[in-house]
Amino acid sequence: MDRPIRVLVAKPGLDGHDRGAKVIARALRDASMEVIYTGLRQTPEQIVAAAIQEDVDVVAMSILSGAHNHLFPKVVKLFKEEGVEDVLVIGGGVIPDDDIPGLKEAGIAEVFTPGTPTTKTIEFIKNNLKK
Repeated sequence: MDRPIRVLVAKPGLDGHDRGAKVIARALRDASMEVIYTGLRQTPEQIVAAAIQEDVDVVAMSILSGAHNHLFPKVVKLFKEEGVEDVLVIGGGVIPDDDIPGLKEAGIAEVFTPGTPTTKTIEFIKNNLKK
């Protein structure tokens, strides 16, 4: 890739806590990636629109509210409806281990739970870009 990896960091749903998203955003910036942070309380539609507008390579969603089984797959579905298939979609946050296989089946490339080293997320992105 002849330009920095562009990552949209998003907080879908009604979460009011974004410390984890900001930690990831900083780590990705420190790894020379361009980061666009959308802020709190984003709808799946807002996330997809921002990702398309910003021409990102990756969407990294962070969630604590428990709505991951609904919101994460909806983002993937909206990308498909828009004909966008080259964006790597990952998720993180407080997500039960039992929910992870279903999220992956729905198109989430990887799920990172609390305590995951940021280096693991960075390496996953670098090794799994779709472009």
